Amino acid sequence: MSITIVDYDAGNLRSVEKALAFLGAETRIERDPEKVRSAEKLILPGVGAFGLAMEQLRSFGLDDALRDAVAKGTPLLGICLGMQLLFEESEESPGAAGLGILPGKVLHFPASDGLKIPHMGWNSLKVRPDSRLLAGLPEDPYVYFVHSYYLKADRREDVAAQSEYGLVFDAAAEREQVFGCQFHPEKSSRTGLAILKNFISL
Repeated sequence: MSITIVDYDAGNLRSVEKALAFLGAETRIERDPEKVRSAEKLILPGVGAFGLAMEQLRSFGLDDALRDAVAKGTPLLGICLGMQLLFEESEESPGAAGLGILPGKVLHFPASDGLKIPHMGWNSLKVRPDSRLLAGLPEDPYVYFVHSYYLKADRREDVAAQSEYGLVFDAAAEREQVFGCQFHPEKSSRTGLAILKNFISL
C-alpha cells in the first residue's frame, strides 16, 4: 500500500516523506487530481496561510479531488495547516472557505501575558481513549507544535486529542477515515513516528 502526499506548493513535503520512508512506507508526491482521487491513502501537509493554501488547492483542482477521495472512504491525514484546511473557515483568512470536510473553524490565539505567538515547541496531549490514529501512545504524550491559529471543532466527537497553550484547544481530529494533527508528527520523535505508523496501518 502506498501513501500519496498532496503537493500544492504549501507543504512541508520532504520531512513527511522522509519520516514515512523511515517507517518503510511507499510514498508518492502528487498534484494530479486524478491520482489524488485514486490514491490508497492521502496526507495533506501544510505550511503558510489558510486563504492562499485554499487558492492553491483550487488552482490545481485538488480541493474537489480531496473531497471525492474522502467521499469514497480513502484515509486522509491533514498535518498542521493541512488539518485546518479540512474545516470550514479560519480567522486568518476571513471569507475564505476551507474544504469543509469536517465542521468547525480555526481561531487565532488570543493575546496573553507570557505567551508567545506563534506557539512553538513541545506540548502534551490529552488523547481520546478510542482514537485509532493516536492508539498505543504513552499517557500525556509530547508532540511538536508550530502554529498561531487553533482548531475549534463543532462536534466534540470529532476531537481525538486536546492540548493547552493559554487555553485548551483541539489538537487532533478524527472522524471515520479523516484524521488531522495540528502538531507535526514528522517532527515529534518516537511519538510522532508511532502516530504515522498507526496511519500506515489503518
